[in-house]
Amino acid sequence: MDRRGLDAPVGVAWIDEPGTDSVTVRLSRSVGLPAPLPDVHGLALRIPLADGHADLLLATTGQGRIGRFVFSPSFDRSARAYTTLLPYRTPSGPLLLAAFPSDSDGLTFDLACASLLGAWRTFAHLEVGADQHEDPTVSFDPVLNTLPGLDPYGWVASLRAGSYVAARRARGAPAVIS
Repeated sequence: MDRRGLDAPVGVAWIDEPGTDSVTVRLSRSVGLPAPLPDVHGLALRIPLADGHADLLLATTGQGRIGRFVFSPSFDRSARAYTTLLPYRTPSGPLLLAAFPSDSDGLTFDLACASLLGAWRTFAHLEVGADQHEDPTVSFDPVLNTLPGLDPYGWVASLRAGSYVAARRARGAPAVIS
C-alpha cells in the first residue's frame, strides 16, 4: 500500500502522512451467500504497527452522503465502494474510510476518508497481489486492534461488541479482553 497523505490533515498520522505499508488483505463475501447470488463484499486490512498491528474492516456500501451508511450487495466485488459504514473518532471529528475499486478485477483500490457528509479525499493506493492465499489462522478484530488516532466511538463499539465476542469465542480466544 502506498500512502500519499492529505494536504488538509485529519489528525491521524497513518492517513495524513505519506508512507508504504505491507498490509495483509482479505477479500470476502460477507454474508456468505452462494456465488450466483449477490452479496455484501468485505475488505479487511491488517496494518503493521511498531507495537503490533491495526485492523480495518470495510464492506460494500453506497458512496453518496446517505448511501455510504447502507450495505450494498452486488454480484461483482469491483462494482461498489467499500466503507467502514460507521465513523471513527479522530482529532478532527467523525471520519469514515472507504476503498474504491480502481480496476475491473477488484484487486486495486484507492483509499479515501470523509467527514460524515463530506467529500471523499484519497490518501492511499492499494494493490492486492493476485497470487495471495487465504490464511485461516488470521482473524481481524477492529475493536481491539485500532490505528492510533482512529478510535471507535463508544456507541459503535457497543453495537459491535456482541459479534466480536462471538467471533473471539469461535476462534478460541478470550471473549473479553481486559
